[in-house]
Amino acid sequence: MNEADYKELKKGGMMRQREAELFSVRLHVVGGRLATGQLQAIRDAADGFGRGTVHLTSRQGVEIPFVPGESLAALKSFLARAGVGVGVCGPTVRTVTACQGCAVCASGVIDSQALAEMLDRELYGQAVPHKFKIGISGCANNCIKAEENDVGIKGWIEPRWSPDPCTRCRVCEAVCPSKVVRIPDGPGAEAVDLSGCVGCGDCIAACPTGAMEEGARGCRICVGGKFGRMPSLGRKVLGVLRSPEEILAAVRAVVAFFREHGRPKERFGDTLQRMGFQTLEAELKERTRP
Repeated sequence: MNEADYKELKKGGMMRQREAELFSVRLHVVGGRLATGQLQAIRDAADGFGRGTVHLTSRQGVEIPFVPGESLAALKSFLARAGVGVGVCGPTVRTVTACQGCAVCASGVIDSQALAEMLDRELYGQAVPHKFKIGISGCANNCIKAEENDVGIKGWIEPRWSPDPCTRCRVCEAVCPSKVVRIPDGPGAEAVDLSGCVGCGDCIAACPTGAMEEGARGCRICVGGKFGRMPSLGRKVLGVLRSPEEILAAVRAVVAFFREHGRPKERFGDTLQRMGFQTLEAELKERTRP
């Protein structure tokens, strides 16, 4: 097999192994969720086309190793009948990862799975200058590690303090994990400085009088994160996004920015270091303006 042919196979999630003529086939698993029928089909495919093993990847995916090159097309067709597609590699938007979100997890603020399906349906496999990863955490517990993704999405509850019902019991201060809540002692204060808030909503849940209430519920996005050989954490942009439509518009705008300004083989975080986060923020505000 020549390199041009192999590169085309790799784009379709079929990665050459060390052992000659064998491939590990990456599957398209959105948000780590598979139906039991799909699991059975994957098992049958691994038994019939590989050596009876699968690999669970670090990004919630599944790979079937030890597949002979001549069996790749048949494997793909077999899995397609059960609604299982193959993944992508190369300079593309990769499969979206997600936690279980508010549909399952008691801590969830947003429906991570529904959001993952929407974003994956819109953006999966699109060409970009380098690989581009999207991860969704349903709350501040951040199980998907949003800041390690090119675009990370995190469920967020923005608190708001009202002075009139506040009795200065300071329960909100005690439960705040980031220790940013500081209730003023004297009368006359109209607001509490909540810069540094992580959006967990613990202070709201703990307040016995309703003085700490929900100001906004939705998500925050961070951009430019990556792991690998040269790791760096993403940075928050925009404010609280409240609807799936707002989130989709923002992520579309980020991908468009990368497509326009990124260089081949340059990760998005490196593009932002070169262009400046302020440039992205200005474009995002313009592109997502109602």
